Amino acid sequence: MTKYKTIRISYILMFVCVCSHCRFDEIVKKSKVEYHAGGSSQNSVKIAQWMIQEPHKVATFFGCIGTDHFGEILKQKAAEAHVNAHYYEQSQEPTGTCAACITGDNRSLVANLAAANCYNKEKHLDVDRNWSLVEKARVYYIAGFFLTVSPESIFKVAKHASDNNKIFGLNISAPFISQFFKEPLMKVMPYVDIIFGNETEAATFAKEQGFETEDIAEIARRVQSLPKVNKNRQRIVVFTQGREDTVATVGDKVKMFPVLDIDQNDIVDTNGAGDAFVGGFLSELVQEKPLQECIRAGHYAANVIIRRVGCTFPEKPDFH
Repeated sequence: MTKYKTIRISYILMFVCVCSHCRFDEIVKKSKVEYHAGGSSQNSVKIAQWMIQEPHKVATFFGCIGTDHFGEILKQKAAEAHVNAHYYEQSQEPTGTCAACITGDNRSLVANLAAANCYNKEKHLDVDRNWSLVEKARVYYIAGFFLTVSPESIFKVAKHASDNNKIFGLNISAPFISQFFKEPLMKVMPYVDIIFGNETEAATFAKEQGFETEDIAEIARRVQSLPKVNKNRQRIVVFTQGREDTVATVGDKVKMFPVLDIDQNDIVDTNGAGDAFVGGFLSELVQEKPLQECIRAGHYAANVIIRRVGCTFPEKPDFH
């Protein structure tokens, strides 16, 4: 087995990736392991709350865990992060785990999805006490990974947002979502007010939709013009490009937003950078700040995260 510099194991929820089976016990025995509560959407929610600081429990998170030790850790970590987490707890599968194997600048994710695949709309989202929390919210965000688990849950939330002129955000999350889950992705797209993705995800989406262009700005323009149900809100498209400028639609135009400079030697772990960007973005969005401020906050949060192991952060942000 390859000796990795660092192995990070996170507990995952509304998160999925394609991978082979992983012997986590062998990883733990042979490598230095750090444990972090994670999952794509939950990372973003944690970052948003960290950026806002107070009041606490600005965001409510739904996901699925097992009735096990890792599930208890997730509940504890969510409470410590001041996130209002309402998990669907089931005993058929254990809480999901994902090993992030890091050596030098190379990263590899190996996931055991387990409970992350078990979210049940009828037993959780449709329950009155949970749906009432959805009704109280003004902004919604779901990672595209969840299209592989419970698209019917996404449709219900997206339609509620559209019918009530609220904001619904979706992340493409990974190229395979556009390739192999095209039908549910395009079914929910008319309800999407803000679409997030990186340059690789944008290019794959464009290819699958027959855009016949590899220009990220043009792809953003075409994604914005896709059919939309709620005409009161013009769709916003935000594509990050690593160290290159972020591309975003502003009104009918496409603009470029430079990221913060960073010495490459200061980069510790790029996993979670995209989640952090979304978290920073959402922290300003819920405060009704202009788009450029949302993007600036996203850049700041991502810049902080990549300097640390895992999606972790200092006690307080230094964002002004």
